[in-house]
Amino acid sequence: MLDMYNVKDFGAVGDGTTVDTTAIQQTIDCCAEAGGGTVVLAGGTFVSGTIFLKSNVYLQVNASAVLLANPDIRDYADGTHYNRYVNEKDMDKCLIYAEDATNIGVIGQGEINGNAECFPNEGTIDRPMMMRFLRCAHIHVKGLRLHNSTAWTTAFLDSENIWCDGLDIRNDRRYNGDGLDYDGCKNVFISNCRILGTDDNLCLQASSKDYPMKNVHIVNCHFTSICAGIRIGLKSVGDISNVAIHNCTFENVWREGIKIECTEGGSITDIVAQGLVMRNVTRPIFIILNNRLDVIGSSVGLEAMPEIGTMARILLSDIIATDDEEMNNTHYRFTDDVMGCPSFNGIRIDACESHPIRDLTLKHVTYTFIGGVNKEDIPADYPKVWDMRFEHPDLVSENYYPTWSRTTFMDVRHVERLSLEGVKFHAFQADTRESYRIEHCTVLKEDVTEY
Repeated sequence: MLDMYNVKDFGAVGDGTTVDTTAIQQTIDCCAEAGGGTVVLAGGTFVSGTIFLKSNVYLQVNASAVLLANPDIRDYADGTHYNRYVNEKDMDKCLIYAEDATNIGVIGQGEINGNAECFPNEGTIDRPMMMRFLRCAHIHVKGLRLHNSTAWTTAFLDSENIWCDGLDIRNDRRYNGDGLDYDGCKNVFISNCRILGTDDNLCLQASSKDYPMKNVHIVNCHFTSICAGIRIGLKSVGDISNVAIHNCTFENVWREGIKIECTEGGSITDIVAQGLVMRNVTRPIFIILNNRLDVIGSSVGLEAMPEIGTMARILLSDIIATDDEEMNNTHYRFTDDVMGCPSFNGIRIDACESHPIRDLTLKHVTYTFIGGVNKEDIPADYPKVWDMRFEHPDLVSENYYPTWSRTTFMDVRHVERLSLEGVKFHAFQADTRESYRIEHCTVLKEDVTEY
């Protein structure tokens, strides 16, 4: 029985203009019917619409090959949607899709190109994701260049035992330029990836109580983003736990480096981020515990405002965050979407007074900020986080507001058992705001130095 199937043997051309969707799918189907194996793209540019992966089949894109997304939206199948944000129907379609499959992979040293400049087609809003896996197990995505997706690069949903290694992800042509997105997955291993994008580089979420997000390992990766580097939460109906992040670098991230948001009633617990180096990251650390249904970004199926969830046992240690002259600038996503500026910078940790964060440690953190902000130039009133189930002011502190910081380096509110060990701050330029503020916290240790 064969275990290697070359798509050219099934009629694919690979000349960059002929549509090879049917030939690639026929090769995958024959491979699956024979018990599984590897389908190989080699020696050319293969144009394709939606490809359905099957159990026990690996799609291998060799170094001599490019899999190019067909610019014609009519070549993308229905039934691949499963996008769980209420406001993102334009990303329902997909280039590579698998559902209820096991032992599958997309591997090789070649390139998959989403052809972002060609979408959306005239008369449609559709921008296909590059890859989506739903209820799959034992997934390998390795070695590839994943470039120019027209929406998210990947979405792993309600799946388990996932390995993503050695990926070069470049997704900087369109909005929603995420890199690696996981929702309701367990046993996830991410290593040696470089991710550049216009949105969250790497995202861990749980949009269902039935599928917690847990046992995640992130190591030896590099992040550059117009938005966030690593985001944990926002979609947090279910629980997110057991996450270890080690030995990663962040450079030119115009929103947050490590961003943890429990906003939809679930829990985020047992998180370790250690050995991180950041250069020009607007907010190196951002953590918030709240509830926020009536805004863009809430989960499909969440119909009522949830009680605020829980956040506990978070350790952030051995972190160096350094600004240079670039951080004097205001940074935008594309032309007019402001991401950050000096008055917005800083470490921010916040929660509702009735639902504090518990057991948070910042240890051996050195933050060198560009400075140069005059406190007279920012609003005097700083809004609080409110329980949105009850009466509240029009403007409350939440995930994207306020758009300024009342301190130079760090603002922490409503934490029980806060420990600050070996935290050091320095500003290149004089800044007239308070250096840092700790408010409504029970503090176990406060070892903070400004120099």
